[in-house]
Amino acid sequence: MAAKAQKTAKYIFVTGGVTSSLGKGIIASSLAKLLQARGLSVTIQKFDPYLNIDPGTMNPYEHGECYVTDDGAETDLDLGHYERFLNVRTSQANNVTTGRIYHNVITAERRGDFLGKTVQVVPHITDELKRNMLLLGQTGDYDIVITEIGGCVGDIESLPFLEAVRQVKFEMNEHDVLVIHLTLIPYLNSAGELKTKPTQHSVRMLQESGIQPDILVCRSEHPLPYDIRKKIALFCNVQVNSVIEAMDADTIYAVPLLMLKERLDQRALYMLDIYNDKDVDLDSWKTFLSRLKNPVDSVRIGLVGKYVELHDAYKSIVESFIHAGAANECKVNIEWIHSESLTTDNVVEKLENLDGVLVAPGFGERGIEGKIAAIQFVREHNIPFFGICLGMQMAVIEYARNVLGWESAHSVEMDAATDHPVIHLMQDQKDISNKGGTMRLGAYACKIKKDTLAHRIYGKANISERHRHRYEFNSKYLKDFEAKGLLATGINPENDLVEMVELPSHPFYIGVQFHPELKSTVMNPHPLFVNFVKAALDYSLQKKSVESLNPSMS
Repeated sequence: MAAKAQKTAKYIFVTGGVTSSLGKGIIASSLAKLLQARGLSVTIQKFDPYLNIDPGTMNPYEHGECYVTDDGAETDLDLGHYERFLNVRTSQANNVTTGRIYHNVITAERRGDFLGKTVQVVPHITDELKRNMLLLGQTGDYDIVITEIGGCVGDIESLPFLEAVRQVKFEMNEHDVLVIHLTLIPYLNSAGELKTKPTQHSVRMLQESGIQPDILVCRSEHPLPYDIRKKIALFCNVQVNSVIEAMDADTIYAVPLLMLKERLDQRALYMLDIYNDKDVDLDSWKTFLSRLKNPVDSVRIGLVGKYVELHDAYKSIVESFIHAGAANECKVNIEWIHSESLTTDNVVEKLENLDGVLVAPGFGERGIEGKIAAIQFVREHNIPFFGICLGMQMAVIEYARNVLGWESAHSVEMDAATDHPVIHLMQDQKDISNKGGTMRLGAYACKIKKDTLAHRIYGKANISERHRHRYEFNSKYLKDFEAKGLLATGINPENDLVEMVELPSHPFYIGVQFHPELKSTVMNPHPLFVNFVKAALDYSLQKKSVESLNPSMS
């Protein structure tokens, strides 16, 4: 029997100009979703021009959320969009930075791999970039690999990336590589006109790097008339049906349908010479959108964190609430609460009107006492509670202080000399000095005890969830906690580390050491978020019922 021929991938590169934050990741994800809905196998990768090897040591204010994959890679938050749209897992191979490229090349130079040659940006850095760009396409798993190039055309640090793209396009067959350039078409109120000049300059700058874009995706607040498209096509050297309008959308999840209307997928397939006569199957996506846009109920959930000024620091949590809200036909209104602003004096005022409280992950001692005050209030007032990573650890500390009576109980992260280190450093973390990539990262198994809230939520005993932390529940105190009612209901089967805690006496009170938000997708909303939103909705309806019977309470 003849061996099955390996699938040969084609490559789409997505670049951006004029300004950052135009939405390259959303456009890349939307195109990938449309191609996937046609039956094609697609993956997306992000190439970031910064010198950090990964975003793991970056302050969330600097970079937003650090997204973690199953294999433990700390990556750009755009990989979260890729997974949420495609429902396909990403890995270390899907996010590459300048830092990693230079690290690889310099390590090779130190080994003597270049046989004494002068090591230069061209060809050595660009060769390493090309090797990484083509890596996923060489696995035989994908029809199309989409590569998003971070930053803007014209940035100094992006030049080697664009040179590598130019070389890939030059070296491969004509229909094997496609370049999509995302630009801005601003509207000037004073002139009452859409202006194409920024797009013209952006494309010209890309052309100076030796790259002629094949398709232009133009972000705008207003529709692009045909004469504007024709003008852009003429001055940017593309066909008029390769000028794609990308109007602002009320939700990122509507963008695939906008791109479908603009025929971006058809244009890409035509230019890649891929024959595909399948209709785009987006029925389940449209059902999700309908539930998202037409909620029956709404809830107010407080997100208590220390980076709340930058919502992107909690991007996956926010998106998980969107998925869970749609699943419950309920709009989740997030109340952003800075943990530093919370005290025992104002916690009632800030939390009493909420339907649920999520205490968010994080690092360091800033805002810790605010998180503990929030958890005590919701525990004592039976408000649905969900703690993630540091949020779970703070729940353990709060319980130790206020139920077990250990007033000095703390995490050794914040107080190394505490008499009751209920949260402590893992043994294998104690001698680590390097901060980057050395935490407990990626997917780990968890065994859930039967007849628990966690088991009812997951519907099974064995699960796998992603981690990103150094500190753990101190198991030597486990019997003390369980004797007082706080149960460890999820345990890592390999090392007996506590993964989940819950309070059976409370309507909904659960803390998890892992990050469930990293696995929630449009097609598979995470059960913890779905059930938390359901508990918040039940609590809200119960409150309204009581208030209707007792008008004086409202």
